[in-house]
Amino acid sequence: MLDSDFEDRKSRASDWFRELRDRIVAAFKALEDRHQTGPGSDLAAGRFEVTPTTRANDGGGGIMSVMRGGRVFEKVGVNWSAVHGTLQPRAQKAMAARGVPGMEHDPRFWASGISLVAHMRNPHCPAVHMNTRMFWTPHAWWFGGGADLNPALEYAEDTAHFHSVLEAACDAHDPRYYERFRSWADEYFFIPHRGRARGVGGIFYDDLNTGDWEADFAFTRAVGEAFLPAFVPLADRRRPTPWNDDHREAQLVHRGLYAEYNLVYDRGTKFGLETGHDANAVLMSLPPVAKWI
Repeated sequence: MLDSDFEDRKSRASDWFRELRDRIVAAFKALEDRHQTGPGSDLAAGRFEVTPTTRANDGGGGIMSVMRGGRVFEKVGVNWSAVHGTLQPRAQKAMAARGVPGMEHDPRFWASGISLVAHMRNPHCPAVHMNTRMFWTPHAWWFGGGADLNPALEYAEDTAHFHSVLEAACDAHDPRYYERFRSWADEYFFIPHRGRARGVGGIFYDDLNTGDWEADFAFTRAVGEAFLPAFVPLADRRRPTPWNDDHREAQLVHRGLYAEYNLVYDRGTKFGLETGHDANAVLMSLPPVAKWI
């Protein structure tokens, strides 16, 4: 596939990921502002520190937006990037092993996406992860992404709400997607050395190329659009809940599981570090404080 055939599509995807980043940042600011009663409400409303990011190799970069010490969010990162260049041998080999056509001969690539991880101040509020992305090579393209909920203290109604919103987003595009991508999330977000999942799941998909770029891009937009209605009502519901030292202990231990997963297994973390992207942006997913027992 010629480079020129995809320039407009790359631009459209990259612009949409950045727009989604802007809307989520605004929604999280508003969540901070309306938390005026309950634990943490005596703190100043959190605000994002925005930093441009660059790559050590080749071209492109992004925006790292991190809020620390807020009323609702103890730490949250909402990153956007658009990068391109040539994969280093290790990443090239991994892509070739995944069956990316032509990668063993031509390691050029382009990728753009949004990545979000939120660690909440109140242990009753669930941590959450979301990302959507597009990847292109001269011989292939695909979309990937998803969202998963990571409560330290699980509420069945919260889990049900999160999954129901994601299911509706999937069903609007293909009635087979939700079960397929829910099962994929259960498999992907599993911590083998602990013998358990890192949370209560969600959806995960990768290598999505049905042959219809417009349809696959529309589905990826739907996943991104579903995030705020899936998550914000849970944060609003739980942020005023009183909590104690036992609740905090459970939260910190659960964060240790999250850190283990992201450092040992997460494909995005490995790709970001191996392709020379800003290490702080890649590792913004790690919790501000964690504990191991």
